[in-house]
Amino acid sequence: MQDEQIQSLLNEITGLRAAIERLAGPAPAENDWNAADCFVWAPARHYLQPVPRPNRVDIDLIVGVDHVRDILLDNTLRFARGLPANNVLLWGARGMGKSSLVKAVHASAAATTETALKLVEVHREDISTLPALMEILKEAPASVIVFCDDLSFDHDDTSYKSLKAALDGGVEGRPDNVILYATSNRRHLLPRDMMENEQSTAINPSEAVEEKVSLSDRFGLWLGFYKCSQVDYLAMIDSYADHFGLEGDRSAIHSDALEWATTRGSRSGRVAWQFIQDLAGRVGKRLAQ
Repeated sequence: MQDEQIQSLLNEITGLRAAIERLAGPAPAENDWNAADCFVWAPARHYLQPVPRPNRVDIDLIVGVDHVRDILLDNTLRFARGLPANNVLLWGARGMGKSSLVKAVHASAAATTETALKLVEVHREDISTLPALMEILKEAPASVIVFCDDLSFDHDDTSYKSLKAALDGGVEGRPDNVILYATSNRRHLLPRDMMENEQSTAINPSEAVEEKVSLSDRFGLWLGFYKCSQVDYLAMIDSYADHFGLEGDRSAIHSDALEWATTRGSRSGRVAWQFIQDLAGRVGKRLAQ
């Protein structure tokens, strides 16, 4: 009988322990900075998920944005070398290679500097957890680019305040080994009607708008991406075709590429890449990068 009571008590203790563990959530994971050069932030476990094979293209394949490419690369190299550098907002036309450029510049800078340079992507829905991420990154044995892709904020979304705090650093200041790069289709990250609504309902309208616009002002560099011309679009086609060895009459390829862009209603780096994929598939060529 006594053994049965002891076993029953042990079962209850085990059940209570399991319940407490469920309430507490998963234990924080141990982050391994040597696992990869690129990571994705998983806030539930305070874990940096390694990405062994990042989805990126060679920086030489990104054409038509030479000026902003050189500015971003120079800023990244200075940061990797421990010199002063700015947070960067890449904004403008969709499909013009904003996120591709960030990943390509990181790879290029990491390959040409002696110090370790890591890239950590933060999903849009996890912006509010940036303070917790900063606590981890300030102890990192490397320089870290925090990358927020396709960043924008909607009505009643207050998570932008976490981004403002991360950019400014609050009382402690942003860690010296951390810099933030973000891409967005919007220059001011917030929809115009949201700012106008804040202006119409605020006691002091100018202060309300200033609060919203000041978010973008915290990025020291604004790099604009604009719709590409036909010349730039065809230059992108030629760059991809040469890189992947896609042979054929170039004037015919250009004609097909222009028709492809017309059916999509725009010319951009993304449309050029989609055409190259279609062309390679038709001629039976694999696009090994």
